[in-house]
Amino acid sequence: MRRLVLLILLMAATVLVAPNPASATGSSKIAAIQAALWQRGLYHGNLSGVMSKATVRGVKRLQRSSGLAADGVVGPKTRPFLGKLGAPALGSRVLRRGRDGGDVVELQFLLAEHGFPSARFDGVMGGHVVAALRRFQRYAGLKPDGRAARSTLAALAQPPPQAPVGVLSRPLEGSISSTFGPRLDRFHAGIDFAVAGGTPVRAAAAGDVVFAGPGGNFGRLVVIAHSGKLRSFYAHLSRIDVTVGQRLESGAQIGLSGSSGVARGPNLHFELRLRGAAVDPLPALR
Repeated sequence: MRRLVLLILLMAATVLVAPNPASATGSSKIAAIQAALWQRGLYHGNLSGVMSKATVRGVKRLQRSSGLAADGVVGPKTRPFLGKLGAPALGSRVLRRGRDGGDVVELQFLLAEHGFPSARFDGVMGGHVVAALRRFQRYAGLKPDGRAARSTLAALAQPPPQAPVGVLSRPLEGSISSTFGPRLDRFHAGIDFAVAGGTPVRAAAAGDVVFAGPGGNFGRLVVIAHSGKLRSFYAHLSRIDVTVGQRLESGAQIGLSGSSGVARGPNLHFELRLRGAAVDPLPALR
């Protein structure tokens, strides 16, 4: 009998840590657990959806402080101590503006993986999440009503979009300091090149300049439209050398790297969007 109970517990733990089939980095359910631990100061890593050692340590600390056996498994006894982000599960209700909980974190995680991040993974269905959800719904050919019901969740269960492989040149030479994916409690929708300010930045492929100017947090920004509904973004520039409407050949200089906008130092934030969805640029670079 004892062996049977242990087997059931093991199966339950496996379900908790299994990644979503459509997820590129991990499970939205585990991301919600990480967000709950983050809010309680028990986890400080990336909200990656991966049941890492740091995540298990955070669960064990929660269990000890709650008077539970510290086995690192988020079962029915542990979940209530996660707080408001411990429940409910995604799909148990329609998500609309004003909702909060673990299912909202799951929604944010899946939206980000599909190329539509919504600022912090905070579990609050505010305007930042509704706007991202509507953009995804338009992308998926759904009614952009800002409500996450069955049809939207079915679309989010599909594999995330991916960039075409090997179609772009590197916009400059430099080491990559930050990759595409979860970064602490946010999602980094591009890659960063660590380079000195004033380094020439070049078009990754032939295309038309569709934006060149101030881009909010991006600082000085250039956006180039390429074939196949692919757009490349070059952010934090110190100088812009192109104008809107200009046709560029691959390798043409578009400006100089810098630290304009919200940047911790000189770098180039390079982002790709396919039909409006942010995709990992690395596979596209030759």
